[in-house]
This record gives sequence, C-alpha cells and structure tokens, in this order.
Amino acid sequence: MSRSFGRTFGKIAIAAASMLSAGATEVSATPLTPFRDEAQAQRYCPGDKVVWLDFRKGVYYRKGQRRYGQGFDGSFVCLNEARDSLYRRSLLGVR
Repeated sequence: MSRSFGRTFGKIAIAAASMLSAGATEVSATPLTPFRDEAQAQRYCPGDKVVWLDFRKGVYYRKGQRRYGQGFDGSFVCLNEARDSLYRRSLLGVR
C-alpha cells in the first residue's frame, strides 16, 4: 500500500466519522402518543386537532374523512405529533 493511499484513506475515514457523529446528535425521533378514544386524545392535546393514524399505510385521516376512526391498524393521535413523525395526510375523501 502506498503512502498517498493511506493518507487519502485516513482523510476519508475521519470525514465519514465526523459526519456520522454529527448526524447522530441532530436526528431525533418524535414519540407518538396513541389513544384508543378520540376524547382521550383531545384531552391530551387540547390546542391541536386529533387525527386517525393508519400505521400500516403511513397516513393520517382528519375528522370528516371516510376512514377516520376505522381500521385495526390505527390510533388517534395529535396532528402535530403525526406530522413531526413524518406521517403524511391522506387525500382520500378530502372535500
């Protein structure tokens, strides 16, 4: 192995380690607080809207949409928590 290769490899390793360590401190997961009942969720987040989060599809439904509160793979959560956890809104049934 040549000396120049060793230096280049060392610089790349240091750069990768610094990126990984910087990325590890900046990334944080937002915890979801799921509820079985809409009223419980509304008491938990009084200043926010409650949505139905479908965990399997990765989308949330607002009140008034057809699939709001339906399904076995979902739960009621606060809208801001759903958005912060990178769930997307469903356009199904939006008027």
